[in-house]
Amino acid sequence: MAEKFPDTAEATFSMDILIKSIFSPPRRVTPVFGETPLSEALDSKDTMKQFLSERILKAARAVYSALMERNPSLIRDRKYHLKTYRQCCSGKELVDWLMKLNEGFQSRSQAVGMWQVLVDEGILVHVKLELNFHDKDTQFYRFLKSEFGLNHISNDKDSEDDMQEGLSLLSQMGPDALLTMILRKCPSQRSAEDLEVIYEELLHVKAAAHLSTSVRKELAAVLVFESHAKAGTVLFSQGDKGTSWYIIWKGSVNVITHGKGLVTILREGEDFGQLALLNDAPRAATIILREDNCHFLRVDKQDFIRILKDVEANTVRLEEHGKAVLVLEKSADPAGQGGAGSSSKYTVMSGTPEKILDHLLETVKLDTNGNDAIDPCVSDFLLTHKVFMPSNQLCLALQHHYYAEPSEGSDLEKAGYAVSTKQKVVKLIGQWVMLYGLLLKEDPFTLDFLETLKNEVAGDFRLLSLLKEQFRDRRRTRVLENGCQSLSRNQVFDWFSNCEEPVGRLQPIRAQDKVLYEIFRPDSNPLTLMLSVNTSVQEVMSAIVEPEGDYVLVKMNSMGDRAQLKLDASAVYTALGLNERLFICTASQVEQLKPLKEQQGPEQGTTDTLEQMCSKDIASQLTNYDWELFTAMHEVELVYYIFGRHKFPGATTANLERFVRRFNEVQYWVVTELCLCEDLVKRAVLLKKFIKMAAVLKEQKNLNSFFAVMFGLSNSAVQRLYKTWERIPSKTKRVYCAYERLLDPSRNHRAYRLAVAKLSPPYIPFMPLLLKDMTFIHEGNKNYTDKLVNFEKMRMIAKTVKIVRGCRSQPYVPSSPQKGLADRMFLEAPAIRISTYSDHFLPLRSPSNISHYIQNLKVIDNQRKLTQLSRTIER
Repeated sequence: MAEKFPDTAEATFSMDILIKSIFSPPRRVTPVFGETPLSEALDSKDTMKQFLSERILKAARAVYSALMERNPSLIRDRKYHLKTYRQCCSGKELVDWLMKLNEGFQSRSQAVGMWQVLVDEGILVHVKLELNFHDKDTQFYRFLKSEFGLNHISNDKDSEDDMQEGLSLLSQMGPDALLTMILRKCPSQRSAEDLEVIYEELLHVKAAAHLSTSVRKELAAVLVFESHAKAGTVLFSQGDKGTSWYIIWKGSVNVITHGKGLVTILREGEDFGQLALLNDAPRAATIILREDNCHFLRVDKQDFIRILKDVEANTVRLEEHGKAVLVLEKSADPAGQGGAGSSSKYTVMSGTPEKILDHLLETVKLDTNGNDAIDPCVSDFLLTHKVFMPSNQLCLALQHHYYAEPSEGSDLEKAGYAVSTKQKVVKLIGQWVMLYGLLLKEDPFTLDFLETLKNEVAGDFRLLSLLKEQFRDRRRTRVLENGCQSLSRNQVFDWFSNCEEPVGRLQPIRAQDKVLYEIFRPDSNPLTLMLSVNTSVQEVMSAIVEPEGDYVLVKMNSMGDRAQLKLDASAVYTALGLNERLFICTASQVEQLKPLKEQQGPEQGTTDTLEQMCSKDIASQLTNYDWELFTAMHEVELVYYIFGRHKFPGATTANLERFVRRFNEVQYWVVTELCLCEDLVKRAVLLKKFIKMAAVLKEQKNLNSFFAVMFGLSNSAVQRLYKTWERIPSKTKRVYCAYERLLDPSRNHRAYRLAVAKLSPPYIPFMPLLLKDMTFIHEGNKNYTDKLVNFEKMRMIAKTVKIVRGCRSQPYVPSSPQKGLADRMFLEAPAIRISTYSDHFLPLRSPSNISHYIQNLKVIDNQRKLTQLSRTIER
C-alpha cells in the first residue's frame, strides 16, 4: 500500500507526483458526528478500527430501533425441523424489509451486504453461528440487544436522521462485506453472479495485472479465502513443499531467508509462492505475518497447474518461417459471433502489428445495412496503435489491403473478394476517423493517405454503390456508433463530413498552436515570446540567448524546488505545474534563484466575496468550466502521457495536463481560503460552504472537483482547525464523514469505483485515478512478449481510455441539480438569507461574475506556508 504524505510534502510539484501521491490520503483527522475532529492518533490502525466499529454500532442501533418501530413482528419465535428458535428474524424477511425501506436499492445482494456488515461485527448473529448472511426463509438471525445496547427509541426527533445516516454507512460498507462473504464460500458454491464480482475485483489487483481475461475468470472460480488473526504467524517455512499460491488481500508479510534474514516486505495486492509451484521445488523463503488480521486469496496447486494447462490448450499460435507472428486465445462466444455451429471466438493476445491488423480486418462483418457493431478489438487497436504501429505504417498497411487481389479463383470470385476487402478497410478507417476526429488532419502523411483513398472510393462506382446501398434507409447524414458514414444519394464521399470543431468557449490546445511563453531572468524580470506548444528547450533558448553562452532553462515551484530542463525536452510551458515558472540563467546562477512573489500566492483571502455567492452557484460554475476543460481534452492524450509524449512525434498532452492541473488548483483553493480567513465565525461558515459545495458537485456528477474539494478539506492544515470544526453543525459533519469514505484508497479505491459504477453519463471522472490505473497497467505489463505486441496490455489500456469516452457519450446540459442531499442536509436558503452587506454586492452573485472568479483562482500551494498560516489563526 502507498505510504502517507508527510505534513511537509503535501504540495504537488508535478503531474507525475500528483498521480503517485494523490492516492495516499494526506494525514488527516476525521470529524466525529457532533464532536470535534479526532486527534492525530487516529492514524493508528487499531484506533481507526475502533472508530469505524463505533460508527457501525451507532448505525445498528438506529436500524434496530427503526425495525422495532415499523415492523416489530419480524422478531419472533420460529420453528424449523421440529426445533424452536427464540426471538429471531429470517434472512429473507430482513432483506425484504430493507428493500421496502429504500426503493433505491439496485439488488437484493446490496441489502445482503448491509446485513453482512452487522454479522461481521457480531451485532447480528446466525442461530447456528454461521459467518455468512443468507437471503433465505430458513436461515435465522438474532440481534444481540443487551450486549450492544440496542433499544427501541420512539418519538425521537433525530431518529429518522440517524436511521438514514446508518443506512448510508451500511450501504457504503456493504459491498466490501459482501465480497468477503463471497470469498469465504466454498468455490463450488459460488454463483455466476459471485464469480463476476470476484473477477471485477481481480481487475484491480496488482498480482493479477498481467493475466489474461480468461485466466482471471478461471481464478475467480477457484480462489480460496484464508485469514490469520495474529502478527508473527508463520504461513510457511523455507524448505516446505509448495502447495499454494497466495495473493495478499489485506495486510502485509515479511519474506525471510536463511542467512539473509528479512529480504523484503510484501503488501496488499502483491503475491508469493508461485515459483515453488512452477518449478515443483521447495519453498525458497519463510513468510511471516507483519500485522494482525491478514487476509489472503489462495490458489491451490492442482487448480494452479490446471489453469496453466487450460491456457496452453486454448492458445493458438500462427507461425511464419518458423516464428510465431500471431497468438490467439479461444474463449466462449456468448453472442454467437463464431457463426453457426460454433460457440467459440478467438481473441488476439499478441502478434506482429501487421498480423493483428490482418486478423481484425477479417473480423469486420458486412451486413445489408452496415449497422452491425465492429469488434471492440478493432477500437482497442485503433486507440493504441501508435504505441506499436505509427500512423504512417498503419496507412501503408491499410493501403496494401485496399489494393490486394487474390491470386486464385475465378474473375467473379476475385472481384467479389476485392470489393469486400475494400468495404472492410473503409469501415475500419471510418472507425479510426470517428475515434480521432480532426486530430488525423494534423498528421500530413495520414491526411494525404485519407485524401488519396477518398478519391479512390469516390471513383470506384461499384464500391460507392455498395456503400450507399448499405445505408439506403438512412434519411440524414450521421456517423453510426461503429464509425461508418451514411451517404445520401448525391452526397460526395468525405471521411470528415461528420467531424466538427468543439463548440465550447475553451478550444483544444493543438501541438502547433502558438502560446505566450513567459520566462524570467534571475532578477525576476520577464521575457515574453510567442512559440509553438511543442517547442523544444533548445529552440526556446535559441530564441532568447546567444548559443555560445552557458545558459540553462530551469523550472521552479513556490517552495523553491528547481529542476534543470534537458535540451531535447519539449512542450515544457504547457506542462508546468501549479505556481511553477520558467527561469533562464547561467549554470552558476541556478542555486541563487528564488521564487517570485506571485508564486507565493495571495496574502488575503476572498471570504467576503465567497460569502455573497451561493454554494450551488459556485459548484455549477465549477462544473461548467470543468466540462469545457474535459471536452477540450482528447482521450488519446492519456495514451500519449502514460507511454511518454516524446515517443509520439507531433502529439500533445497539453489539454490533459491543463485538466489535471485544475484538480490541484481547486484542492489548494479550498485550503488557501480557509487558512487566510482569520475570523473564526466566518471561517466556520466558509468550511460549511465548502462541504455543501462538495455535496452539490457530487450531485452534478463532477467527481473531479468533488474530490479536489474533499482533498482540500482533508489537508492537515485544515484538519487541525479544531475550533472551526467545533462550530460545524452535526448534520454537516455527517455529510462530510459519509463523503470521506469515498477517499478511502484501500482495495484500490474500491469505495470510489462502486460509486462510479452506479453513474450514467454524462459525468466527469476522477482523472488522477484513471491515470493511476493506466500507469498500473503500463508498469505491470511489457509492451512486447517474445518480440510480439502484447495486445492484452493494449486492450486493458484501451478499456480505461474508453471510460473517458463513455463519460462524454451523452451531452452535458448546464442546469441546477434537483433537490437532493445538499438541500436536505443544509439549511442555507438564499431567499431568506440575512446579510449585513448592502445591495451593491448583488452583482457578485451573477453567473458571469462567479464564472470569472472560479476561472481565476489564486492559491497557495506551499504546504509549509499553509501549515504556518493554520497555526497562526488557531494555535
